[in-house]
Amino acid sequence: MGTKKKILIVDDEPFFREVLIDILHERFIVIEARDGFEAVSLCHEHMPNLIIMDVEMPRKNGIEACKILKHEPETRKIPIILFTSRSKKKDMVLGLKAGADDYITKPIYTPEIIARVDAHLRTKDFYSDLEHKDLRFLLEITENISAIRNPMTILHLIVEKMAEIIDVARCSIVSINDKGEIIVKASNDLDCQEELKLDISKYPEIQKSLESKQAVIINDIKSDPLMASVREQTKELTYNSIVVIPVIKKESVIGTFFLRTASPFKNGITDRVYNLCQLIANISANALENAILFESVQAAQKYFEEMAIRDGLTNLYNHRYFYDRLEGEFSRASRYATPLSLIFFDIDDFKRINDIYGHTRGDQVLKKIGQLMKSIARESDIPARYGGEEFAVLLPNTGEEGAFDLANRIRCIIRDHEFVNLPGEQITISSGVSTFVNNNYQSLNELVHRADEGMYKAKNQGKDKISQLRVNS
Repeated sequence: MGTKKKILIVDDEPFFREVLIDILHERFIVIEARDGFEAVSLCHEHMPNLIIMDVEMPRKNGIEACKILKHEPETRKIPIILFTSRSKKKDMVLGLKAGADDYITKPIYTPEIIARVDAHLRTKDFYSDLEHKDLRFLLEITENISAIRNPMTILHLIVEKMAEIIDVARCSIVSINDKGEIIVKASNDLDCQEELKLDISKYPEIQKSLESKQAVIINDIKSDPLMASVREQTKELTYNSIVVIPVIKKESVIGTFFLRTASPFKNGITDRVYNLCQLIANISANALENAILFESVQAAQKYFEEMAIRDGLTNLYNHRYFYDRLEGEFSRASRYATPLSLIFFDIDDFKRINDIYGHTRGDQVLKKIGQLMKSIARESDIPARYGGEEFAVLLPNTGEEGAFDLANRIRCIIRDHEFVNLPGEQITISSGVSTFVNNNYQSLNELVHRADEGMYKAKNQGKDKISQLRVNS
Protein backbone atom coordinates (compact mmCIF):
# COMPACT_ATOMS: atom_id res chain seq x y z
CA MET A 1 0.00 0.00 0.00
CA GLY A 2 1.41 3.50 -0.86
CA THR A 3 4.93 4.38 -2.01
CA LYS A 4 7.78 1.93 -1.55
CA LYS A 5 9.83 2.24 1.61
CA LYS A 6 13.65 2.44 1.51
CA ILE A 7 15.91 -0.14 3.13
CA LEU A 8 19.67 0.34 3.52
CA ILE A 9 21.67 -2.89 3.39
CA VAL A 10 25.20 -2.69 4.84
CA ASP A 11 27.64 -5.58 4.34
CA ASP A 12 31.20 -5.85 3.01
CA GLU A 13 30.41 -9.20 1.36
CA PRO A 14 28.66 -8.78 -2.04
CA PHE A 15 27.10 -12.25 -1.71
CA PHE A 16 25.05 -11.32 1.36
CA ARG A 17 24.01 -8.01 -0.15
CA GLU A 18 22.79 -9.87 -3.25
CA VAL A 19 20.85 -12.38 -1.13
CA LEU A 20 19.10 -9.60 0.79
CA ILE A 21 18.41 -7.58 -2.36
CA ASP A 22 16.87 -10.63 -3.99
CA ILE A 23 14.54 -11.04 -0.98
CA LEU A 24 13.53 -7.40 -0.68
CA HIS A 25 13.81 -5.62 -4.05
CA GLU A 26 10.22 -6.28 -5.22
CA ARG A 27 8.65 -4.56 -2.23
CA PHE A 28 11.25 -1.97 -1.26
CA ILE A 29 13.78 0.47 -2.67
CA VAL A 30 17.09 -1.09 -1.67
CA ILE A 31 20.25 0.96 -1.08
CA GLU A 32 23.67 -0.71 -0.66
CA ALA A 33 26.65 0.17 1.53
CA ARG A 34 29.92 -1.74 1.99
CA ASP A 35 30.89 -0.63 5.51
CA GLY A 36 29.96 1.58 8.46
CA PHE A 37 31.40 4.75 6.92
CA GLU A 38 29.24 4.40 3.79
CA ALA A 39 26.25 3.46 5.96
CA VAL A 40 26.38 6.71 7.94
CA SER A 41 26.88 8.79 4.78
CA LEU A 42 24.10 7.10 2.76
CA CYS A 43 21.75 7.19 5.71
CA HIS A 44 21.96 11.00 5.86
CA GLU A 45 21.60 11.20 2.08
CA HIS A 46 18.60 8.88 1.61
CA MET A 47 16.98 8.69 5.09
CA PRO A 48 15.93 5.03 4.76
CA ASN A 49 12.99 3.59 6.66
CA LEU A 50 15.07 0.64 7.90
CA ILE A 51 18.75 -0.40 8.08
CA ILE A 52 19.97 -4.02 7.91
CA MET A 53 23.67 -4.07 8.84
CA ASP A 54 26.34 -6.70 9.37
CA VAL A 55 28.34 -6.47 12.58
CA GLU A 56 31.73 -7.57 11.21
CA MET A 57 33.03 -5.15 8.55
CA PRO A 58 36.38 -3.46 7.80
CA ARG A 59 37.12 0.19 8.63
CA LYS A 60 33.97 0.88 10.71
CA ASN A 61 31.97 -2.12 11.92
CA GLY A 62 28.21 -2.35 12.42
CA ILE A 63 28.27 -1.68 16.16
CA GLU A 64 30.29 1.53 15.73
CA ALA A 65 28.01 2.72 12.92
CA CYS A 66 24.95 1.90 15.02
CA LYS A 67 26.26 4.05 17.89
CA ILE A 68 26.73 7.03 15.54
CA LEU A 69 23.32 6.68 13.87
CA LYS A 70 21.47 6.26 17.16
CA HIS A 71 23.27 9.27 18.64
CA GLU A 72 22.40 11.70 15.86
CA PRO A 73 18.89 13.31 16.06
CA GLU A 74 18.18 12.94 12.31
CA THR A 75 18.76 9.16 12.26
CA ARG A 76 18.13 7.90 15.78
CA LYS A 77 14.54 6.81 15.06
CA ILE A 78 15.46 4.66 12.05
CA PRO A 79 15.13 0.96 13.07
CA ILE A 80 18.42 -0.95 12.79
CA ILE A 81 18.61 -4.74 12.45
CA LEU A 82 22.13 -6.17 12.95
CA PHE A 83 23.12 -9.60 11.75
CA THR A 84 26.04 -11.80 12.67
CA SER A 85 26.95 -15.49 13.05
CA ARG A 86 25.24 -17.59 15.73
CA SER A 87 28.54 -18.08 17.57
CA LYS A 88 29.09 -14.34 18.16
CA LYS A 89 26.61 -13.82 21.00
CA LYS A 90 28.83 -11.13 22.46
CA ASP A 91 28.33 -9.06 19.27
CA MET A 92 24.56 -9.34 19.64
CA VAL A 93 24.70 -7.97 23.19
CA LEU A 94 27.06 -5.14 22.21
CA GLY A 95 24.84 -4.29 19.23
CA LEU A 96 21.70 -4.02 21.36
CA LYS A 97 23.59 -1.87 23.88
CA ALA A 98 24.65 0.37 20.99
CA GLY A 99 20.98 0.99 20.22
CA ALA A 100 20.16 -1.66 17.61
CA ASP A 101 16.46 -2.52 17.54
CA ASP A 102 16.86 -6.18 16.60
CA TYR A 103 19.33 -8.80 15.40
CA ILE A 104 19.34 -11.75 12.99
CA THR A 105 21.85 -14.61 12.96
CA LYS A 106 23.41 -16.13 9.85
CA PRO A 107 22.71 -18.20 7.83
CA ILE A 108 19.88 -16.02 6.55
CA TYR A 109 16.37 -17.56 6.54
CA THR A 110 14.07 -15.79 4.07
CA PRO A 111 10.74 -15.98 6.00
CA GLU A 112 12.48 -14.66 9.11
CA ILE A 113 13.97 -11.70 7.20
CA ILE A 114 10.55 -10.82 5.75
CA ALA A 115 8.83 -11.15 9.12
CA ARG A 116 11.42 -9.00 10.90
CA VAL A 117 11.40 -6.29 8.23
CA ASP A 118 7.59 -6.15 8.18
CA ALA A 119 7.46 -6.06 11.98
CA HIS A 120 9.74 -3.00 12.18
CA LEU A 121 8.14 -1.11 9.30
CA ARG A 122 4.48 -1.78 9.90
CA THR A 123 3.84 0.24 13.07
CA LYS A 124 5.15 3.65 12.07
CA ASP A 125 2.57 4.74 9.49
CA PHE A 126 -0.39 2.58 10.45
CA TYR A 127 -2.13 5.14 12.64
CA SER A 128 -2.05 8.00 10.11
CA ASP A 129 -5.05 6.81 8.04
CA LEU A 130 -7.19 5.71 10.97
CA GLU A 131 -10.34 7.52 12.04
CA HIS A 132 -11.09 8.59 15.60
CA LYS A 133 -13.55 5.68 16.02
CA ASP A 134 -10.80 3.27 14.90
CA LEU A 135 -8.50 4.47 17.66
CA ARG A 136 -11.32 4.12 20.20
CA PHE A 137 -11.93 0.59 18.88
CA LEU A 138 -8.23 -0.34 19.23
CA LEU A 139 -8.17 1.04 22.77
CA GLU A 140 -11.34 -0.90 23.66
CA ILE A 141 -9.97 -4.15 22.23
CA THR A 142 -6.66 -3.71 24.05
CA GLU A 143 -8.45 -3.09 27.35
CA ASN A 144 -10.74 -6.10 26.84
CA ILE A 145 -7.80 -8.36 26.04
CA SER A 146 -6.11 -7.37 29.28
CA ALA A 147 -9.29 -8.17 31.26
CA ILE A 148 -10.51 -11.37 29.55
CA ARG A 149 -8.70 -14.62 30.31
CA ASN A 150 -10.30 -16.94 27.75
CA PRO A 151 -8.33 -16.57 24.48
CA MET A 152 -11.19 -17.85 22.31
CA THR A 153 -13.53 -15.24 23.79
CA ILE A 154 -10.94 -12.60 22.84
CA LEU A 155 -10.75 -13.87 19.25
CA HIS A 156 -14.53 -13.78 18.85
CA LEU A 157 -14.64 -10.30 20.33
CA ILE A 158 -12.00 -9.15 17.82
CA VAL A 159 -13.82 -10.46 14.73
CA GLU A 160 -17.22 -9.19 15.87
CA LYS A 161 -15.95 -5.69 16.63
CA MET A 162 -13.89 -5.64 13.43
CA ALA A 163 -16.98 -6.50 11.39
CA GLU A 164 -18.86 -3.65 13.04
CA ILE A 165 -16.27 -0.93 12.57
CA ILE A 166 -15.34 -1.47 8.91
CA ASP A 167 -18.64 -2.94 7.71
CA VAL A 168 -17.22 -6.17 6.30
CA ALA A 169 -19.19 -9.16 5.02
CA ARG A 170 -17.01 -11.56 7.00
CA CYS A 171 -14.11 -11.27 9.41
CA SER A 172 -12.38 -14.49 10.45
CA ILE A 173 -9.31 -15.73 12.26
CA VAL A 174 -8.24 -19.03 10.74
CA SER A 175 -5.48 -21.61 11.07
CA ILE A 176 -4.15 -24.39 8.83
CA ASN A 177 -3.87 -27.91 10.26
CA ASP A 178 -1.46 -30.70 9.26
CA LYS A 179 -3.97 -32.04 6.71
CA GLY A 180 -4.03 -28.72 4.85
CA GLU A 181 -7.53 -27.90 6.07
CA ILE A 182 -8.50 -24.38 7.08
CA ILE A 183 -9.89 -24.28 10.61
CA VAL A 184 -11.98 -21.18 11.25
CA LYS A 185 -11.19 -20.44 14.91
CA ALA A 186 -13.45 -17.39 15.13
CA SER A 187 -15.74 -15.58 12.71
CA ASN A 188 -18.37 -12.88 13.08
CA ASP A 189 -20.95 -15.22 11.47
CA LEU A 190 -20.23 -18.28 13.68
CA ASP A 191 -21.33 -19.13 17.22
CA CYS A 192 -18.72 -18.73 19.93
CA GLN A 193 -18.03 -22.45 20.39
CA GLU A 194 -18.26 -23.33 16.69
CA GLU A 195 -15.26 -24.18 14.49
CA LEU A 196 -15.45 -24.81 10.76
CA LYS A 197 -13.21 -26.95 8.53
CA LEU A 198 -12.61 -25.72 4.98
CA ASP A 199 -10.60 -26.96 2.00
CA ILE A 200 -7.55 -24.74 1.47
CA SER A 201 -7.64 -25.36 -2.31
CA LYS A 202 -10.78 -23.20 -2.41
CA TYR A 203 -8.99 -20.27 -0.76
CA PRO A 204 -5.99 -19.34 -2.94
CA GLU A 205 -5.56 -16.03 -1.10
CA ILE A 206 -4.90 -17.87 2.19
CA GLN A 207 -2.67 -20.36 0.38
CA LYS A 208 -0.54 -17.52 -1.00
CA SER A 209 -0.26 -15.82 2.39
CA LEU A 210 0.75 -19.17 3.90
CA GLU A 211 3.50 -19.64 1.32
CA SER A 212 4.80 -16.05 1.32
CA LYS A 213 4.26 -15.26 5.02
CA GLN A 214 3.03 -11.87 3.80
CA ALA A 215 -0.25 -10.00 3.57
CA VAL A 216 -2.35 -10.70 0.48
CA ILE A 217 -4.77 -8.08 -0.85
CA ILE A 218 -7.48 -8.89 -3.41
CA ASN A 219 -9.14 -5.68 -4.61
CA ASP A 220 -11.50 -7.40 -7.05
CA ILE A 221 -12.12 -11.13 -6.62
CA LYS A 222 -13.83 -11.31 -10.04
CA SER A 223 -10.77 -10.11 -11.97
CA ASP A 224 -7.73 -10.84 -9.80
CA PRO A 225 -5.59 -13.58 -11.46
CA LEU A 226 -4.98 -15.23 -8.07
CA MET A 227 -8.69 -16.07 -7.83
CA ALA A 228 -8.91 -17.65 -11.32
CA SER A 229 -9.07 -21.23 -9.98
CA VAL A 230 -12.17 -20.42 -7.89
CA ARG A 231 -13.85 -17.96 -10.25
CA GLU A 232 -16.93 -20.16 -10.64
CA GLN A 233 -17.44 -20.48 -6.87
CA THR A 234 -16.94 -16.76 -6.20
CA LYS A 235 -19.18 -15.26 -8.88
CA GLU A 236 -22.25 -15.25 -6.59
CA LEU A 237 -20.45 -13.78 -3.56
CA THR A 238 -21.72 -10.50 -2.15
CA TYR A 239 -18.26 -9.22 -1.26
CA ASN A 240 -15.63 -7.92 -3.65
CA SER A 241 -12.37 -7.43 -1.72
CA ILE A 242 -10.30 -9.64 0.57
CA VAL A 243 -7.39 -9.02 2.94
CA VAL A 244 -5.42 -11.94 4.42
CA ILE A 245 -2.75 -11.09 7.00
CA PRO A 246 -0.42 -13.55 8.79
CA VAL A 247 -0.57 -13.18 12.54
CA ILE A 248 2.94 -12.50 13.86
CA LYS A 249 4.30 -12.70 17.38
CA LYS A 250 7.87 -11.90 18.38
CA GLU A 251 8.75 -11.30 14.74
CA SER A 252 7.85 -14.82 13.65
CA VAL A 253 4.63 -16.24 12.22
CA ILE A 254 2.59 -18.07 14.87
CA GLY A 255 1.99 -21.47 13.37
CA THR A 256 -0.31 -20.74 10.46
CA PHE A 257 -2.84 -18.25 11.78
CA PHE A 258 -4.37 -15.56 9.58
CA LEU A 259 -6.81 -12.69 9.87
CA ARG A 260 -9.09 -12.77 6.80
CA THR A 261 -11.47 -9.91 6.05
CA ALA A 262 -13.92 -9.96 3.12
CA SER A 263 -15.47 -6.60 2.20
CA PRO A 264 -18.07 -5.24 -0.24
CA PHE A 265 -15.80 -2.31 -1.23
CA LYS A 266 -15.99 -1.80 -5.01
CA ASN A 267 -12.90 0.42 -5.11
CA GLY A 268 -10.68 -2.06 -3.36
CA ILE A 269 -9.03 -2.09 0.05
CA THR A 270 -8.23 1.36 1.41
CA ASP A 271 -5.13 2.22 3.42
CA ARG A 272 -7.37 2.67 6.45
CA VAL A 273 -8.83 -0.86 6.21
CA TYR A 274 -5.46 -2.45 5.48
CA ASN A 275 -3.73 -0.69 8.38
CA LEU A 276 -6.55 -1.50 10.77
CA CYS A 277 -6.39 -5.16 9.73
CA GLN A 278 -2.62 -5.20 10.32
CA LEU A 279 -2.98 -3.67 13.77
CA ILE A 280 -5.75 -6.10 14.70
CA ALA A 281 -3.60 -9.02 13.49
CA ASN A 282 -0.88 -7.79 15.83
CA ILE A 283 -3.32 -7.51 18.72
CA SER A 284 -4.65 -11.01 17.94
CA ALA A 285 -1.16 -12.48 18.24
CA ASN A 286 -1.14 -12.61 22.04
CA ALA A 287 -4.59 -14.18 22.18
CA LEU A 288 -3.65 -16.77 19.57
CA GLU A 289 -0.40 -17.61 21.32
CA ASN A 290 -2.37 -18.10 24.53
CA ALA A 291 -4.99 -20.16 22.64
CA ILE A 292 -2.28 -22.46 21.28
CA LEU A 293 -0.77 -22.85 24.74
CA PHE A 294 -4.20 -23.39 26.30
CA GLU A 295 -5.11 -26.08 23.76
CA SER A 296 -1.75 -27.87 24.14
CA VAL A 297 -2.06 -27.84 27.95
CA GLN A 298 -5.63 -29.12 27.70
CA ALA A 299 -4.56 -31.88 25.31
CA ALA A 300 -1.66 -32.86 27.57
CA GLN A 301 -3.91 -32.86 30.64
CA LYS A 302 -6.51 -34.97 28.87
CA TYR A 303 -3.80 -37.40 27.70
CA PHE A 304 -2.34 -37.88 31.18
CA GLU A 305 -5.79 -38.21 32.73
CA GLU A 306 -6.63 -40.88 30.16
CA MET A 307 -3.34 -42.71 30.73
CA ALA A 308 -4.02 -42.78 34.48
CA ILE A 309 -7.16 -44.87 33.96
CA ARG A 310 -5.86 -47.11 31.16
CA ASP A 311 -3.95 -50.35 31.23
CA GLY A 312 -0.60 -49.70 29.56
CA LEU A 313 -0.56 -52.89 27.48
CA THR A 314 -4.14 -53.37 26.29
CA ASN A 315 -5.35 -49.74 26.49
CA LEU A 316 -8.47 -51.04 28.23
CA TYR A 317 -9.54 -49.48 31.51
CA ASN A 318 -7.40 -50.56 34.45
CA HIS A 319 -8.40 -52.39 37.64
CA ARG A 320 -8.70 -49.23 39.76
CA TYR A 321 -10.91 -47.39 37.27
CA PHE A 322 -13.04 -50.50 36.80
CA TYR A 323 -13.88 -50.56 40.51
CA ASP A 324 -14.54 -46.80 40.57
CA ARG A 325 -17.08 -47.21 37.78
CA LEU A 326 -18.52 -50.41 39.28
CA GLU A 327 -19.24 -48.57 42.53
CA GLY A 328 -20.96 -45.73 40.70
CA GLU A 329 -22.97 -47.94 38.36
CA PHE A 330 -24.07 -50.30 41.17
CA SER A 331 -25.29 -47.31 43.19
CA ARG A 332 -27.15 -45.94 40.15
CA ALA A 333 -28.74 -49.32 39.34
CA SER A 334 -29.91 -49.69 42.97
CA ARG A 335 -31.38 -46.17 43.04
CA TYR A 336 -33.22 -46.35 39.71
CA ALA A 337 -34.04 -50.09 39.66
CA THR A 338 -32.18 -50.69 36.38
CA PRO A 339 -30.27 -53.88 35.56
CA LEU A 340 -26.47 -54.03 35.72
CA SER A 341 -24.47 -56.94 34.34
CA LEU A 342 -20.87 -58.05 34.66
CA ILE A 343 -18.75 -60.35 32.51
CA PHE A 344 -15.51 -61.90 33.77
CA PHE A 345 -13.34 -64.01 31.49
CA ASP A 346 -9.96 -65.65 31.62
CA ILE A 347 -7.75 -66.81 28.72
CA ASP A 348 -7.59 -70.61 28.69
CA ASP A 349 -4.13 -72.17 29.12
CA PHE A 350 -2.38 -68.80 28.85
CA LYS A 351 0.58 -70.07 30.88
CA ARG A 352 1.25 -72.61 28.11
CA ILE A 353 1.35 -69.78 25.53
CA ASN A 354 3.93 -67.90 27.61
CA ASP A 355 6.00 -71.04 28.22
CA ILE A 356 6.10 -72.06 24.54
CA TYR A 357 6.25 -68.69 22.76
CA GLY A 358 7.62 -66.39 25.44
CA HIS A 359 6.14 -63.45 27.32
CA THR A 360 6.60 -61.03 24.43
CA ARG A 361 4.18 -62.98 22.25
CA GLY A 362 1.95 -63.50 25.24
CA ASP A 363 1.76 -59.73 25.65
CA GLN A 364 0.87 -59.42 21.96
CA VAL A 365 -2.06 -61.78 22.55
CA LEU A 366 -3.27 -59.68 25.49
CA LYS A 367 -2.97 -56.52 23.41
CA LYS A 368 -4.93 -58.02 20.51
CA ILE A 369 -7.68 -59.25 22.84
CA GLY A 370 -7.96 -55.70 24.16
CA GLN A 371 -8.44 -54.47 20.59
CA LEU A 372 -11.04 -57.13 19.85
CA MET A 373 -12.99 -56.25 23.01
CA LYS A 374 -13.03 -52.56 22.14
CA SER A 375 -14.20 -53.37 18.60
CA ILE A 376 -17.45 -54.99 19.78
CA ALA A 377 -18.13 -53.21 23.09
CA ARG A 378 -20.89 -50.61 23.04
CA GLU A 379 -20.17 -46.99 23.94
CA SER A 380 -21.83 -47.43 27.33
CA ASP A 381 -19.88 -50.61 28.18
CA ILE A 382 -16.76 -50.49 30.37
CA PRO A 383 -14.18 -53.07 29.21
CA ALA A 384 -11.22 -53.51 31.55
CA ARG A 385 -8.14 -55.61 32.11
CA TYR A 386 -8.80 -57.01 35.56
CA GLY A 387 -5.29 -58.38 36.00
CA GLY A 388 -2.89 -60.80 34.28
CA GLU A 389 -4.93 -62.72 31.70
CA GLU A 390 -8.29 -61.87 33.32
CA PHE A 391 -10.66 -59.33 31.77
CA ALA A 392 -13.96 -57.77 32.78
CA VAL A 393 -16.78 -55.91 31.06
CA LEU A 394 -19.27 -53.83 33.03
CA LEU A 395 -22.63 -53.46 31.27
CA PRO A 396 -24.88 -50.68 32.62
CA ASN A 397 -28.61 -50.98 31.96
CA THR A 398 -28.15 -54.50 30.54
CA GLY A 399 -30.15 -57.58 31.59
CA GLU A 400 -29.21 -61.27 31.62
CA GLU A 401 -30.00 -61.92 27.96
CA GLY A 402 -28.00 -58.94 26.66
CA ALA A 403 -25.06 -59.79 28.91
CA PHE A 404 -24.95 -63.41 27.76
CA ASP A 405 -25.18 -62.31 24.11
CA LEU A 406 -22.17 -59.97 24.46
CA ALA A 407 -20.18 -62.62 26.39
CA ASN A 408 -20.81 -65.07 23.58
CA ARG A 409 -19.77 -62.55 20.92
CA ILE A 410 -16.52 -61.91 22.79
CA ARG A 411 -15.91 -65.67 23.13
CA CYS A 412 -16.51 -66.25 19.40
CA ILE A 413 -14.47 -63.30 18.09
CA ILE A 414 -11.45 -64.36 20.19
CA ARG A 415 -11.80 -68.05 19.34
CA ASP A 416 -12.15 -67.36 15.60
CA HIS A 417 -9.33 -64.81 15.41
CA GLU A 418 -6.08 -65.94 13.79
CA PHE A 419 -3.26 -64.60 15.96
CA VAL A 420 -0.46 -63.92 13.48
CA ASN A 421 2.27 -64.49 16.04
CA LEU A 422 0.81 -67.89 17.08
CA PRO A 423 0.59 -69.99 13.90
CA GLY A 424 -1.76 -72.94 14.28
CA GLU A 425 -2.88 -71.93 17.78
CA GLN A 426 -6.47 -71.20 18.79
CA ILE A 427 -7.08 -68.92 21.76
CA THR A 428 -10.20 -69.58 23.82
CA ILE A 429 -11.68 -68.01 26.93
CA SER A 430 -13.87 -69.08 29.84
CA SER A 431 -16.50 -66.57 30.94
CA GLY A 432 -18.76 -65.95 33.91
CA VAL A 433 -21.76 -63.63 33.77
CA SER A 434 -23.78 -62.14 36.64
CA THR A 435 -26.65 -59.62 36.61
CA PHE A 436 -27.96 -57.30 39.32
CA VAL A 437 -31.72 -57.00 38.95
CA ASN A 438 -34.61 -56.54 41.41
CA ASN A 439 -32.09 -56.11 44.26
CA ASN A 440 -31.02 -59.76 43.96
CA TYR A 441 -27.56 -58.86 45.35
CA GLN A 442 -26.99 -56.82 48.49
CA SER A 443 -23.61 -55.47 47.45
CA LEU A 444 -21.38 -55.02 44.43
CA ASN A 445 -18.98 -57.55 45.96
CA GLU A 446 -21.67 -60.22 45.62
CA LEU A 447 -22.09 -59.28 41.93
CA VAL A 448 -18.33 -59.58 41.38
CA HIS A 449 -18.08 -62.84 43.33
CA ARG A 450 -20.90 -64.39 41.30
CA ALA A 451 -19.29 -63.51 37.94
CA ASP A 452 -15.92 -64.78 39.19
CA GLU A 453 -17.49 -68.00 40.38
CA GLY A 454 -19.16 -68.48 36.99
CA MET A 455 -15.85 -67.97 35.18
CA TYR A 456 -14.17 -70.77 37.17
CA LYS A 457 -17.20 -73.01 36.71
CA ALA A 458 -16.92 -72.53 32.89
CA LYS A 459 -13.22 -73.40 33.05
CA ASN A 460 -13.91 -76.55 35.08
CA GLN A 461 -16.57 -77.58 32.58
CA GLY A 462 -14.01 -77.86 29.78
CA LYS A 463 -13.10 -74.25 28.84
CA ASP A 464 -14.30 -72.17 25.87
CA LYS A 465 -17.63 -71.88 27.68
CA ILE A 466 -19.87 -69.32 29.38
CA SER A 467 -21.46 -69.85 32.80
CA GLN A 468 -24.26 -67.46 33.73
CA LEU A 469 -25.04 -67.84 37.43
CA ARG A 470 -28.26 -66.45 38.83
CA VAL A 471 -28.73 -65.55 42.46
CA ASN A 472 -30.43 -68.84 43.33
CA SER A 473 -28.49 -71.14 40.98
